[in-house]
Amino acid sequence: MFYQNVQTPVYILEEDKLRKNCEILAKVGEKSGAKVLLALKGFAFSGAMKIVAQYLEGSTCSGLWEAKFAKEYMDKEIHTYSPAFKEDEIEQIANLSHHIVFNSLNQFYKFKDKTQENSIGLRCNLEFSIAPKELYNPCGKYSRLGIRAKDLENADLSCVKGLHFHALCEESAQSLEQVLKVFELKFGKWIKQMQWVNFGGGHHITKKGYDVEKLIALCQNFSDKYGVQVYLEPGEAVGWQTGNLVASVIDIIENEKQIAILDTSSEAHMPDTIIMPYMSEVLNARNLTTRDNEKISELKDNEFAYLLTGNTCLAGDVMGEYAFSKKLQIGDKIVFLDQIHYTIVKNTTFNGVKLPNLMLLNTKNELQMIREFSYKDYALRN
Repeated sequence: MFYQNVQTPVYILEEDKLRKNCEILAKVGEKSGAKVLLALKGFAFSGAMKIVAQYLEGSTCSGLWEAKFAKEYMDKEIHTYSPAFKEDEIEQIANLSHHIVFNSLNQFYKFKDKTQENSIGLRCNLEFSIAPKELYNPCGKYSRLGIRAKDLENADLSCVKGLHFHALCEESAQSLEQVLKVFELKFGKWIKQMQWVNFGGGHHITKKGYDVEKLIALCQNFSDKYGVQVYLEPGEAVGWQTGNLVASVIDIIENEKQIAILDTSSEAHMPDTIIMPYMSEVLNARNLTTRDNEKISELKDNEFAYLLTGNTCLAGDVMGEYAFSKKLQIGDKIVFLDQIHYTIVKNTTFNGVKLPNLMLLNTKNELQMIREFSYKDYALRN
């Protein structure tokens, strides 16, 4: 197995798996007429952008740096939305972007003259969302994200070309159907004035069991009904199950349990295993507990239990307890599965821990180094 010979920590993206995801997304676009964009906030693997560009229409960005990244590495349609654009960045963003979506009427009125050459959109707050926890609810109480329908009543939208909403997180086509009903109910009076509507992200399109045909029908029917171009902007669905994080065991200690210390960190390198309600699966191992040591499975005969932990001083830098078929040794490789989306984009150098290198396993089964990080990457950001 190629994992045994790589320098760790390292993320390894598998091109075959990425292409399979992109083929599904391209099919959605072709059959529905919707334009599918890559949301860089969830997947921004520089070495794979040219691959994604072969299938998708462009990318959605959250500000100046992502727009620059999109131009440099993908160079297709660029749609930029930010909760608040800065005065000293808006002209650069306008020059890079095709669509600009404003989060508030204040920002719209302030910058509409500087973005006349762009297709201007407004983000809508549906005051309704389907998300696994409040941290990921963009339409919850006191949300700063988007404009409520009642606040558009007296607004001059004559130069607005589109509406954007985002109300899902790792959700199904059935969930989108519910959201669309609310969107039409609250914002229907403005939709027919528009040229496009962006259904946002959070669509788990490439997850096994997702009803792709239903999504296609929803997009097509909406477009036909209102005469608008529909956009989708998946991020996680692009990188879903396309690669892993490989780490090494650097020490094993005992404190009532066998504890393996790895050269990676849940805090710095797998943040969603801390803030989202799940933990990573590990190659050739079974989950025995949650990160908080709540038992979810019993140890079987001829199995060996290890608490996998990170190499930072954070007491809670723990991945969970796992069962292995043989005893771990110092130097063994541990492979955390599905660690490409929402990981690289959120990495930190907390505690001076090395950023994992980025590698691509191409279709010839060859490993290519995409990005090798060093001390300078830590020093330059401190």
